[in-house]
Amino acid sequence: MSTFADRFSGRCAIITGGGSGLGKSAAARIVAEGGAVVLWDNNVATLAAAGHEVGAKGVMAVDVADPQEVARAAEESAAMLGKVDILIASAGITGATAPVHDFPVDSWRRVIDINLSGTFYCCRAVVPHMVANGYGRIVNVASVAGKEGNPNASAYSASKAGVIGFTKSLGKEMAGKGVIANALTPATFASPILEQLPASQVEYMRSRIPMGRLGLVEESVAMVCFMASEECSFTTASTFDTSGGRTTF
Repeated sequence: MSTFADRFSGRCAIITGGGSGLGKSAAARIVAEGGAVVLWDNNVATLAAAGHEVGAKGVMAVDVADPQEVARAAEESAAMLGKVDILIASAGITGATAPVHDFPVDSWRRVIDINLSGTFYCCRAVVPHMVANGYGRIVNVASVAGKEGNPNASAYSASKAGVIGFTKSLGKEMAGKGVIANALTPATFASPILEQLPASQVEYMRSRIPMGRLGLVEESVAMVCFMASEECSFTTASTFDTSGGRTTF
């Protein structure tokens, strides 16, 4: 993995879902490029080890579906870091794999609570810190499923479509305040979230990618780090694809 020396020097980031997968890998790269990070995750079993591995400034057990917990964590993280320049909202779950008429209501609610409402709560809590400093970069992790929809994944697809729409609204609100907000829309890539899915669902998603393979986490991390950097200065309220050609809009 190539890095840009000191690209994040002096920058401070909160990363949700930071205990594994994309969040953890993005944290490692930001630290390698001079930044400081606090990791949020609700999996306490992996969180401490991840924080040690990436050299995080701190770790916090946070359920992003709880707005009070998120607000408290944002204040404590800002105090720990000294400021908040970057938010990478990558916490998410897939939910059940089932057609709409059989989809469990509890699973629907939990997916929406974490993927969509959780993203809203995190942005809501962190944005005031960024506005006060006149600088911010927000990366909300959505999915190509939010653009196209995946069969038997209605809750996940709906939640990620919501993240895209929410990010467009937020980006336009913040456009004149020094805070840039964009969404990442990756196709399926190797990550722990795939363990929540049956092999047939993973194969369906792979078959939809013109490049004929799953993505690599490093490919999405590279895009996330551009979006989180000062280099991303004239694109906001938009989406960045890492989809192997699956989505071109």
